[in-house]
Amino acid sequence: MSTRFSVEEVEPTPAAERERRMTGAPFGEVFTDHMITTRWSAEEGWHDATLCAYGPLVLDPSAQVFHYGQEIFEGMKAYRTADGSVVLFRPYANAERFAASAYRMAMPEVPADLFVGALETLVAADRDWVPATDGHSLYLRPLMIATQPTLGFYQPSQSFLFVVIASPAGAYFSGGPVTVWLETEYTRAAPGGTGAAKCGGNYAGTLLAQQKAVKRGCDQVVWLDRGFVDEMGTSNLFFVLGDEVVTPPLNGTLLAGITRDSVLTLAADLGYGVAERPVSVEDWRAAAADGKLTEVFSSGTSSMITPVGRVRSEGGDFVIGDGTPGPVTTRLRNELSGLQTGRRPDPYGWVHKI
Repeated sequence: MSTRFSVEEVEPTPAAERERRMTGAPFGEVFTDHMITTRWSAEEGWHDATLCAYGPLVLDPSAQVFHYGQEIFEGMKAYRTADGSVVLFRPYANAERFAASAYRMAMPEVPADLFVGALETLVAADRDWVPATDGHSLYLRPLMIATQPTLGFYQPSQSFLFVVIASPAGAYFSGGPVTVWLETEYTRAAPGGTGAAKCGGNYAGTLLAQQKAVKRGCDQVVWLDRGFVDEMGTSNLFFVLGDEVVTPPLNGTLLAGITRDSVLTLAADLGYGVAERPVSVEDWRAAAADGKLTEVFSSGTSSMITPVGRVRSEGGDFVIGDGTPGPVTTRLRNELSGLQTGRRPDPYGWVHKI
């Protein structure tokens, strides 16, 4: 780690209080003692890298993030392994994706050593907040916002703030099969847009459809692109047809998931056929009806690998297989979780020890 962080004195949360907050906490509502802040300006570049107390940010009301949406973020996790160590999973892949999002949103690139160094520094300071409970982890949220105080929309912001915060987390979903809604009225992204960038506006535009899905008894929205499956609201989608694992290709409108890439590698190494090709709603429904499609699952950092059991739409509902988690989904989930927590060997160099 080449970047040096100044460290502010922070009184740690007492152990008993920390455990109380962590027990049964809803996803993303409890935070650790520290956060990282680093500033960028056109004159100085990146500077003032600091480990400080978690707390509110002070921003001018005219900061460009509030008015023109220059903002990006990432999602990743730190895990407690079987021997008590704390590790990150593929942090340099997240750094690469963060840089790609920054480029698309006309923001400065955060160098990989600064990005990963910020994660290492924060997790090392708050390692007691990394849960030891099976299936739990410390969720990490790096983000960057435009801070230049101006309402003039003539060029990208000339100042930015890079922040990393952390939140102990249990399972995003219960682990059982979820029910999804096929959204045909609204779209998440379009060719040439920002669908491949992890920016806040992509998510804000999905909330109305998510509300509609919940009212119909669904957990998540499946976004479509002209009749073809794009992705779910928080994750990528996979289809199991016999011994083949299929996922929609990266076409510029969906996010290049780190978990997605990991699943493709693991599935191939476990002997499954792997394909990235378009999947239409009609093909999905027909393959489920005739039994060729035996499993569907989603993949993402927050939700891990989650089976999809039922699909609802304006055109009617249908069930995947017998509606229970299938053997391929279960095997891939166990393999990935085993890698992340040290219960299985890591031949890929994905695990990054703190």
